[in-house]
Amino acid sequence: MEDIQHSIAEPATDPAKPLNVERSHWLLLNSGLCAPAFNMALDEALLEFLARLGKPVLRLYGWTEPAATFGYFQKFAEIERATLLRPLIRRPTGGGLVPHDADWTYSLAFPAGHEWYLLRAEESYRRAHEWIQAAFTRLDIPTNLAPQSRSSPRVEALSEIRNDQSHLTSAATKEMPGECFVGHEKSDLLWQGRKIAGAAQRRTRAGLLIQGSVQPPPVGLRRADWEKAMVAVMRRTWEDFQPDAALCERTAWLGAQKYSQAAFLKKR
Repeated sequence: MEDIQHSIAEPATDPAKPLNVERSHWLLLNSGLCAPAFNMALDEALLEFLARLGKPVLRLYGWTEPAATFGYFQKFAEIERATLLRPLIRRPTGGGLVPHDADWTYSLAFPAGHEWYLLRAEESYRRAHEWIQAAFTRLDIPTNLAPQSRSSPRVEALSEIRNDQSHLTSAATKEMPGECFVGHEKSDLLWQGRKIAGAAQRRTRAGLLIQGSVQPPPVGLRRADWEKAMVAVMRRTWEDFQPDAALCERTAWLGAQKYSQAAFLKKR
């Protein structure tokens, strides 16, 4: 987990112009399966537009193809050697290497001044995983938060994770320092002692972005049931959200001009 802070790019339109919205509601965006560069671009665009949206956003999404994302500060050459998954996409958040082949991904975005935005990084990280833990509890799957960090010399836990649609193989991901699912950090979500959820953060003047990955335990659980549980356990009034033209335009620009560009992906 890393909480990084740096300036945001100038948006195509003014994302600070407030919308006429009910601030007590939270926004729910289920993007379905999307291209890797688009996924990172939309998360960053949501962060930029938070002042305009005026309320938190939970985004649930998947991947149209296997891919791997890596933290903003990681070195591309090391990532390139560590995994056979392609494409490789640098995230706007920190953290380590995350394979997106069998995982369930989400993002949380909170406007500046929101309760979550004012939390320390360690606390917002813990709260995100408590939320996921509550969703698994609702589905009768016991999990726990890691009380402390623990290193691991092996990646068997990652390579053995399965679900009913796809799987990871040990050939696809090799051990390296900085892999998100090797060992675990304090407050990571564990199932039978194995890390199944991790996240990374970015905090700017606009708000807080949390990007998370869940490697589902091999218990035959459907992704759709987990997504419903994620919404049900958070006692908020949910408002289905569809990005408007300005947000879509900004997402398209970031996807094409940033997350698809070697200059950004290989900047370190």
